[in-house]
Amino acid sequence: MASTADFKNGLCLEMNNDIYTIVEFQHVKPGKGAAFVRTKLKSLNTGKVLDRTFTAGEKVVTARVEKRPHQFIYADDMGYHFMDLDNFEQIPIQEKLIERANLLKEGQTVDILVHAETETPLSVELPPFVELMITYTEPGIKGDTATNAMKPATLETGATVMVPLFVEQDILIKVDTRDGSYSERVK
Repeated sequence: MASTADFKNGLCLEMNNDIYTIVEFQHVKPGKGAAFVRTKLKSLNTGKVLDRTFTAGEKVVTARVEKRPHQFIYADDMGYHFMDLDNFEQIPIQEKLIERANLLKEGQTVDILVHAETETPLSVELPPFVELMITYTEPGIKGDTATNAMKPATLETGATVMVPLFVEQDILIKVDTRDGSYSERVK
């Protein structure tokens, strides 16, 4: 059990037969009335985000969740297959549990959130940035760099991101996995 004073981003709660993680929270103390905590909770099973208000000091049930390192092996019609780096067991995970699955590259290390009591995988967290090769993009036009213009580029995983005009094919770039955007060229 925990109270609203223990809230922090990433804390996992058990409510309504589901596990939610706190995306953001704000402690509000109005001039008149009791204090309360306004939160945004994301369901780890369905991915839906809901707004919930707790009164200050309210007790909530926390879920025991562990982050375990896994390596992405391959994807097929059964899902995405990962290997546990501790005991080398392989587990398949459905695409709905992976945010930005199109940025996964074979051999890449990720963290899988596992509910400690039931041993069920809840979600897959990619590293903040991944380095991927551009397999196709239109050539940039010389002298067209005065504006902050962007063009689409196809990556080795099949994902498409918008890149600046000066970025060419067969270049290694760094992609931000939180929003799927171009970050920089890799030297």
